[in-house]
Amino acid sequence: MTPDSDQAPADEGFGALPQRPGKIIAVHLSYASRAAQRGRTPSAPSYFLKPSSSVAASGGTVERPAGTELLAFEGEIALVIGTTARRVPLARAWSHVGWVTAADDLGLYDLRANDKGSNVRSKGGDGFTPLGPRLMDARTVDPTGLRVRAWVNGELRQEGTTADLLFPLAQFVADLSQHFTLEPGDVILTGTPAGSSVVAPGDVVEVEVDSPDTGVTSGRLTTTVVAGTGAPFDPSLGSLPSVDDTQREEAWGSRETAGLAPRGLDPQLRATLERVPVAALSQQLRKRGLNNVTVDGVRPLHPDRKLVGTARTLRFLPGREDLFAEHGGGYNAQKRAFDAVETGEVIVIEARGEAGSGTLGDILALRAQARGAAGIVTDGGVRDADAVTAVGIPVYTVGAHPAVLGRRHVPWETDVAVACGGTAVQPGDIIVGDADGVIVIPPALAAEVAAAALAQEDEDAWVAAQVAAGHPVQGLFPMNAQWRARYDAERADA
Repeated sequence: MTPDSDQAPADEGFGALPQRPGKIIAVHLSYASRAAQRGRTPSAPSYFLKPSSSVAASGGTVERPAGTELLAFEGEIALVIGTTARRVPLARAWSHVGWVTAADDLGLYDLRANDKGSNVRSKGGDGFTPLGPRLMDARTVDPTGLRVRAWVNGELRQEGTTADLLFPLAQFVADLSQHFTLEPGDVILTGTPAGSSVVAPGDVVEVEVDSPDTGVTSGRLTTTVVAGTGAPFDPSLGSLPSVDDTQREEAWGSRETAGLAPRGLDPQLRATLERVPVAALSQQLRKRGLNNVTVDGVRPLHPDRKLVGTARTLRFLPGREDLFAEHGGGYNAQKRAFDAVETGEVIVIEARGEAGSGTLGDILALRAQARGAAGIVTDGGVRDADAVTAVGIPVYTVGAHPAVLGRRHVPWETDVAVACGGTAVQPGDIIVGDADGVIVIPPALAAEVAAAALAQEDEDAWVAAQVAAGHPVQGLFPMNAQWRARYDAERADA
């Protein structure tokens, strides 16, 4: 079969590798620092495949296609299989690794939306797997004492060691060999630490893997980013590149680095909502035709604490043994929700008003607090109520119950519209709670409602002062024209 180009790829295109790899297997998430950045910690490794045509040698270039913006680098430790491995135990897995080297697991987040998880297009592009420049004999290095670093234009951007790994390097070999044969020359990309970010045409990325104790090193793997030209994608053949703020945040590593506004409420709006009672907000929403905005049946564990934040939702289905067996264990929706909640967000749980089981306990309350959550609202029960109260995070619940989740609930899904206390709550809705209860405010109305409620509170305080001074409420509450004129005059002079 004749190649389409005039010149077949040169052998040196596979860099320091002994041969063209039959398989390139990459780990999704493996470093604790990266897991903390992403807000989720896997209980077991998961993987995706990259084509061998993505391999490039040190000193080469990688193209950022025209019309795209989010090409991200990821410095990684690459394992090159030396001898065939099939169903090998963990204790012998490292003996099947022939070499260790540096890798840059490049990815184009613009193509990620439709392939997330598989990463077929976003990480499979030509030149998206630079490897090298030198191979380190696996027999001469301690897999628990390796370090990976990455620089962009000479500035150190990533540094991680195998001590930070969630899973030992040998586990990837043993685990993968359970499912298919690892053959000589196959490459395992073992994940990246925190610090991965976006690069642009003209940037130079360097990655090095070394053993600080022995001085053995892969040398610096160097790749220069260049701009693509022309129209690289045919819209008649598949989906086109697209980006949103979620992709930008994940590609850059943080909202701040991506130049995006912080998540959550505007600080001024938050400060206003913290001053206004829920009753006043309810009154203003009612004036605007919104009556079904209170989360009914829940009471605060801390009546003296104000709750203000944006909703992050979690939905439970009614308990059913077979569904709980499938969805209740492992890294279920409940755990994912508490691991993913961001600063200033409120976890809102739909439990159908079923109080015959706990929907969270002290461990999850601690996790929410550690993540910076503003609070938790559940129309179900709370286990370990005294311990949850002691954590200090604002929690609203229908009451305490000692039973575990599986008695009444199946953790089902996150970040969807839910019904909590008889009220619809969408992710991003504004949640405010005090001793009177919890109210849900549509974000588009929040500033208007908060300002009106604050003005009403000032007016009510003035009326209360007149009543305390001995004036009758007739004509004063609500104010007639004469009292209104007096109020307006005093406000003008203030």
